[in-house]
Amino acid sequence: MRRICLMLLSVLVLGACQEKPAKKYKPQSLGAINTVAVVMDNDLWEGAVGDKVREYFAAPLIGLTWDEPHFSLEHMPPSVFRGTTRHRRAVLYVSKDSVEGAQVQNDLYATPQKVGVIKGATDAALIASIEAHAGQIMDSIRQMEIGEAQERFLRSLSKETVMQDKFGVTMRLPSIYKVSKQEDNFVWIDREIQKGSMNIVAYEMPGNHFEVDSTLVWDIIHMRDSIGKQYIPGPDVPDKITYMGTEKAFAPYVIPTEIAGKKAVEVRGIWEIVNYPMAGPFLTYIINDKEHDRLLVLEGFTFAPATNKRDYMFELEAILRTVRFQPPAAQASVP
Repeated sequence: MRRICLMLLSVLVLGACQEKPAKKYKPQSLGAINTVAVVMDNDLWEGAVGDKVREYFAAPLIGLTWDEPHFSLEHMPPSVFRGTTRHRRAVLYVSKDSVEGAQVQNDLYATPQKVGVIKGATDAALIASIEAHAGQIMDSIRQMEIGEAQERFLRSLSKETVMQDKFGVTMRLPSIYKVSKQEDNFVWIDREIQKGSMNIVAYEMPGNHFEVDSTLVWDIIHMRDSIGKQYIPGPDVPDKITYMGTEKAFAPYVIPTEIAGKKAVEVRGIWEIVNYPMAGPFLTYIINDKEHDRLLVLEGFTFAPATNKRDYMFELEAILRTVRFQPPAAQASVP
């Protein structure tokens, strides 16, 4: 009887092992943030199909002081796309094929990786497929890049607790950022860069601060300007008051979004120093925190004259999107 039981147990163990095939190893993906390897024949890249790819994937980003593309594109013909070149993190593969269609494949050659594949029998079919699916592919790549940036933050996280102490939230903040100012309802965190600074500010507003949706944009401008006047002074200028305001010549973009599971709006625009020639891009999240009857405002802005700012603003977005709210009971215990 014991021998029979042992035999049955051996069969079960072997069967369980056979049901779990070995996990195939995928190498770590390569590539700069916000850079897409575009794999397609030279004649397609240099013609109307390539133009259509550039029209979407290299379209100017909103809310910057000058035109910068969504993604930096690096073209290569299919013959080059082999070996470690296939380990690029973001790939767009466009080719002529009798089978038409488009899809996004995950971790095909490396991890993390997004490979957007577009196939069509003719140039016209490829162009139509790019027009139909570029948005989906771009969103997929962008979300992967946000996640990749946030993973990189873990290499050296700040131990600063000011966001938790003031507002009852946590944030994945790289250690290179330092607290430069804090008041009862205001925190300013920044880091130095080669030609300026990258900045994060946070503050609260009452939950009913925005009551009339029809004036939301101007209410947001007024809110930013009043906070800037109170907390973010500009350089000293004789007989003038200088502070951060909102550039009035270009109304900011306001987009519904979600942050940490809460409804929010994303605001992108240009800041300026009132009465002084300084300006740059800003990104604001106004988060509806109903549990605490407040709006939590998180903003990132960059000062970097004569420098591209896309990747700076991308880093700030990735940081702000790591915010997490403590449960009401836990926040109530914060002094």
